[in-house]
Amino acid sequence: MSAYAEWESFYVIVGAAAGALMGLQFVVLTLIADRPMPRAEEAGPVFLTPTIVHFGTALLLSCVLRMPWETVTSAAVIWGLTGFAGAVYCAVVARRVRKQGVYKPDLDDWLFYVWVPFSGYALLVVAAFASARHTHEALLAVGAAAVLLLFIGIRNAWDSVAYHVFVNILRRGRAAPAESGSEAGTERPGR
Repeated sequence: MSAYAEWESFYVIVGAAAGALMGLQFVVLTLIADRPMPRAEEAGPVFLTPTIVHFGTALLLSCVLRMPWETVTSAAVIWGLTGFAGAVYCAVVARRVRKQGVYKPDLDDWLFYVWVPFSGYALLVVAAFASARHTHEALLAVGAAAVLLLFIGIRNAWDSVAYHVFVNILRRGRAAPAESGSEAGTERPGR
């Protein structure tokens, strides 16, 4: 299909970025594994796993859209099912966000861990239904969803890493008085 040929560079870039960032997320998690935060088993499925899922979805979309399909229908079925599964997964994440007790999520957390990813996955479903009559627009929507999920993953990866670093600095600050015998280091960094 000639409509796919125009997207080759785009999906090479998105797929490579998603794969590299997914690998980087694993490296960072490995580096901080020796200092796990309290109740990490509760927070991981809420804040870390969705990031990997979004990167994985962007990579999957890049692979699906680079396959030599004869018609758009087969690809649309795959990206539509991916969108549906992602939307259901966002509902699961929303339930996990409500149930977790690591900290009280704010509007920022709800937006970037639930609602914005949900809109990306919903866009895939809409694009699947529109693909037969509006192929060009559907491909634009799939591209937009892939980039949205990639940037959501980047934002959420940064948020998670920054949180882990902050928690570890705070813990080290609290541990410092016991180790050194002084009261220094009991305040939060930056105060």
